[in-house]
Amino acid sequence: MKKPYIKKTGTISGFNVWKVDGNYIRKNMDEEFTNFAQNCDFKFIPKKEFWIDKEHNENETRFYVDHMLAQNRLMKKGKTYDEAFAIADRLQRSERLKAKNIKILRKKTKKQKINKIHKKLLKNYKGKIKIWIVRGDLVRSIFFIDFTEGGHDKVYGFVPKNEIWLDDDLSAKERKFVLLHEIHERNLMTKGWPYWSYLHPKHSAHKSASELEYFCRKNPGLLDKKLKEEFEKVESQK
Repeated sequence: MKKPYIKKTGTISGFNVWKVDGNYIRKNMDEEFTNFAQNCDFKFIPKKEFWIDKEHNENETRFYVDHMLAQNRLMKKGKTYDEAFAIADRLQRSERLKAKNIKILRKKTKKQKINKIHKKLLKNYKGKIKIWIVRGDLVRSIFFIDFTEGGHDKVYGFVPKNEIWLDDDLSAKERKFVLLHEIHERNLMTKGWPYWSYLHPKHSAHKSASELEYFCRKNPGLLDKKLKEEFEKVESQK
C-alpha cells in the first residue's frame, strides 16, 4: 500500500473511505489538507474516495463522511463548490448539535465553554502569548465548524486575547509546524496585514504563513530557528 494510504475503513454510497497520513500529505502534496477531503477539494484524491486524516477524533468520522456525501450530492445537482460546501457545513453543524454533551455545553457561559475547551497549556512557550492545546471537536461543535489544526485571537473572536489554539488532533511531530503558521500569521495581522486578500494574495497573512509552514516542512532543521524569530517578534510588539 502506497503512502498516504493507511487503512480502508469502509464504503458508503460508492465511495471508499480511507484513513490517510495527513502529515505526509501536508509535507509532500498540499499543506492545505486538513481533517478530511475529496476530489472536489484536491484533484490528487481519486473521484470515488473520501480521505480522512488519521489524527482526527474518531467520534467525528461520521460528521466528515456525511459532509462529503452532502457536498458531492449537491454539486451533482448543480450547486457551485462554495454553495455546496456551505450547505454541507450547516448540515454537519446541525448533526453535531444533537449530541447531549453539546446541548449542555451550549447553555454555559463563554468562560465555562473556554475552560472545557482548554486542554493543556504549553508552558515551555512563555511570554505575551499563551499556547493552548484545545479540544478541537468541541470548538467545531460550539464555535466554528471549519476550525482545523489551529487558530488565534486575530482571526477567531471566540479565542481569548493573546492566545493561540492548537487542535488536539495534531500529532506531536506536526504541532510545531502549525504553531509556526499561526504565530507568523498573527504577527503579520498585528502589523495590519489582512488574513486574506483576493486582490493582493501575496500580501495575505494566511498565504505567507502557509508558505513558511511548507518551507519548514521541507526543511525541518530550520523550524526551531524560525519559531524563535517569530516569538521574538511577539515580545518586541508594544
